Amino acid sequence: MTKHSSSLAARPAVQSLVASKIREVANAGIGREDVAAFWFGEPDEVTPEFIRRAAAASLEAGETFYTHNLGIPELRETIAAYVTRLRRPTGADEIAVTNSGMSALMLLTQALVGPGDRVVVVTPVWPNLQEIPKILGAEVVKVPLAFDASGWRLDLDHLINALTPGTRAVYINSPNNPTGWTIDTAALRTILEHCRRHGIWILADDAYERLYYGAKAGTPAPSFLDIAAPEDRLVSANTFSKSWLMTGWRLGWILAPRTTLTDIGKLIEYNTCCAPVFVQRAGMVAIREGEPIIAHTLERYRGARDFLLPRLQALPGVEAASPPGAMYAFFRVRGVTDSLEFCKRLVAEQGLGLAPGAAFGPEGEGFVRWCFAAAEERLADGIARFERAIRRREAA
Repeated sequence: MTKHSSSLAARPAVQSLVASKIREVANAGIGREDVAAFWFGEPDEVTPEFIRRAAAASLEAGETFYTHNLGIPELRETIAAYVTRLRRPTGADEIAVTNSGMSALMLLTQALVGPGDRVVVVTPVWPNLQEIPKILGAEVVKVPLAFDASGWRLDLDHLINALTPGTRAVYINSPNNPTGWTIDTAALRTILEHCRRHGIWILADDAYERLYYGAKAGTPAPSFLDIAAPEDRLVSANTFSKSWLMTGWRLGWILAPRTTLTDIGKLIEYNTCCAPVFVQRAGMVAIREGEPIIAHTLERYRGARDFLLPRLQALPGVEAASPPGAMYAFFRVRGVTDSLEFCKRLVAEQGLGLAPGAAFGPEGEGFVRWCFAAAEERLADGIARFERAIRRREAA
């Protein structure tokens, strides 16, 4: 038997993918009921009852069959009306429903990126956004944000210089996971105009667009969709997970030029066929009746952020800045050079579950992510555990 025929390994591009360091930390705490877990980007509230009822009613009605690859027409129309209200006039024929925001990102990358293509990603960022292009054989070039006491900042000149002619796409997640960094409209315009000149696709991960604290309540974060034309090389991935407390439902959507969407429909057929109808019915109700949920969630997270950040900042050796968006504190801990090991020790010694900064790329090493989508009493318990760990380190 030849060497090739005896190999049971996946192809090299898959073998080289970075396994989730967040999962690695979480696995260290499996089976422990005493762990205060803030490692995943997930709220501690269940999906509202009116959304759950819509799914149950759909199941009771027997809606258990395949449906259109791009989603049921009613949901596509609902999403289009939502984007029109929030951003710009949008038609249902620009919308594809997907099995999660993660799937939306993968489908868009499959549609736009191939082996050898050059892709630029603003980092630190959620691991999937960096690894997905690598699955397809693309070269990933990172442009890191800078951190200081005032927060995270983008060096716009650095990004523009990285977007050289021949670059296939740029990936931007704003508000950003893990940092909470949120791009401003002036930077959006500069990037859009540059990408227009050079034919570069913009892939916007808009998962946290409604979790924005930098304007009056309810105002979404600045977006390429506010300024781009329908003919621009812009695609947007979004999800029901964060805004409507639907993480486990695995429902998302794509906004793309009509000509691109036709081919995305083919990819959906070969990936998942379609999202379940009963989940889509829940999504329709979430959008149509869910603005009070978004308002409640935003105010709750704002309060959680404002509770957590001053307490982190008061600890010796901790450098933290209040994020303008998303639901995470991403802060530096003095002396930490292996954030994965540090977070594993927090689990073992304090029963505290945080995400290691290294999970978001080398640029995140030395940092820790804390998801503050939680009740104040849980955050207070977590801070007490973290303070014990920090003071023990400082005393050592």
